[in-house]
Amino acid sequence: MNFILRHKIIFGLVAIVVLLITSLYFLSFSRPMNWGVTFSSAYAKDELGLDWKEVYLALLDDLRVDHLRLPAYWNQIEKVKGQYDFSYLDWQIDEAVKRNVKIVLVVGRRLPRWPECHDPSWISGMNPVEVDQKLMEFVGTVTRRYAGNKQIIYFQVENEPYLTTFGICPKPDTSVLKEEIELVKKLTGKPVLVTDSGELSTWWPISHSGGDILGTTLYRVVYNPTVGYFRWFTPPFFYWARVQLIEKISPLKRVIVAELQAESWHKAGENLATMTPAELNLSMSINQFRENISFTRRAGFDEAYLWGVEWWYLMKSQKNDPSYWNEAKKLWNP
Repeated sequence: MNFILRHKIIFGLVAIVVLLITSLYFLSFSRPMNWGVTFSSAYAKDELGLDWKEVYLALLDDLRVDHLRLPAYWNQIEKVKGQYDFSYLDWQIDEAVKRNVKIVLVVGRRLPRWPECHDPSWISGMNPVEVDQKLMEFVGTVTRRYAGNKQIIYFQVENEPYLTTFGICPKPDTSVLKEEIELVKKLTGKPVLVTDSGELSTWWPISHSGGDILGTTLYRVVYNPTVGYFRWFTPPFFYWARVQLIEKISPLKRVIVAELQAESWHKAGENLATMTPAELNLSMSINQFRENISFTRRAGFDEAYLWGVEWWYLMKSQKNDPSYWNEAKKLWNP
């Protein structure tokens, strides 16, 4: 075989591979898309000063959200050691069930929103072994209570447990994480969602924790004390290619977006309720909001939970800016 012919064959094969990969990538755009939100009653009430029930009913009845990610905060449910109060979570789940909303219930110690680990005060002074024992009791109690709820499609165990650079939390214990996941699977028989950073992680450790589905973060404009605000340079194809790879070489069955940036990023010590419009726009504007949603579609995901519904409501109800709320409404009311 002469030199020219051999190179023509190689070029043709490469072209076919590129065409196949490109076709698969663009075909992923056509998949039906499920949009949801993460809702934190604690964040709405304590950080933003909102009536959290008012916000919650508005997202159900005005936005008409049909997928929800809800945290079961340890410090709210077991304020007193051994005494459980599920009233706030029962109410949220009951209202969602009435409207046929699908739910991701997040259990564990490290859950969405600062300070990440939502510890009850009574664990202070306990040694780590005792804390882990009480955590397992808590996770088991919560999981048993809601295991039979048909609207709960996944149980998420912990939130970004390997993201050690963020949050007020102890270092992750892989054995405890695996034990939690095994317990939830045993009690529910439902898929377990595990989460990790889409920008600061390889996804490899979390993919071998025993979870079934990976929930990644997807951020475009962030803040770092050293460099200030900066924009991630990664294109949509970067996420799509990572998903294709991790689904083929790991036990994970699927990857979704568990946390899609849809609110402004605030520096330590600042509050979105008091930041100026100019400060808010440094990381989130209505154009950036639209771009993040478009980016997620172009990255080929078929399920994504937006981060910031509490802030959209604040902007609409107190800042005379309903643009985020109204733009988000199009996702469930096209």
